Formats: sequence, structure tokens, C-alpha cells
Amino acid sequence: MCWKAPYFASISPRFEEFRPGYARVSMRRRRAVTNHIGTVHAIAMCNLAELAAGTMTEITIPPGMRWLPKGMTVEYLRKAQSSVEARASLGEVAEGPGREVPVAVEIADREGEVVCRAVITMWVSPRRWA
Repeated sequence: MCWKAPYFASISPRFEEFRPGYARVSMRRRRAVTNHIGTVHAIAMCNLAELAAGTMTEITIPPGMRWLPKGMTVEYLRKAQSSVEARASLGEVAEGPGREVPVAVEIADREGEVVCRAVITMWVSPRRWA
């Protein structure tokens, strides 16, 4: 994945569980993803959320559809002082006209406490076949 989208390599993600409608992707707490106070940087968690949501959306939507992230709403709930794990979920998406599809993502620390919540709005539309 990081070869196709190199920016995600900055967080060194690990795919833990991956199926249509659900993805669980983790990121180790290490110096490269920390901020000035030693906790996991908010933007590193945004990257993790987008990676989980995007890859999960890819395998969830029908083959005749495509997706692009359109926006992200994020809530930082507490400091992430350990490695974190993003859990993205999405219900069934049917073929149809272009539309916004919200993807919910929760990021939890090693103790299972939710440290960040995101909703990533995906624009899902029919593929243009060449």
C-alpha cells in the first residue's frame, strides 16, 4: 500500500484485520510519529484514519464504483501515549449515482481507550470505463 501511496509510509502502518465493511490498522508509537510533548501526533492519527477508511472503502463498494476522500471531521478526545489502532466501518454501498458516503473511524490506544474519532466523507460515484 505504501508503495502505491508513499505518504502513508510515514506512519509505518500494519493491517491487522481487513474485510469488506471493516478495517483495523495499527501504528506503533515511535519518535517519527510523536509531537513536542511525546504523544502520538494528531496528524499521524489522521493519516491512519484515512488509510483505514480508504482501503476499506475500496474493497467494500461495488466494482463499478470509485471513491475519493472529500472531507474529514476529527475529534481529538485525549492524548495518545501508546501505539494506536484505527477501526473503520462502513455499511453496504449499492451501485448508483455519485454521492457522499460517511466512513466512521475510531482510534484507540493500547488500553482500548478511544483517543480520536473521525468521519471521512467519501465521494462514491460510478467508474468511467475507458
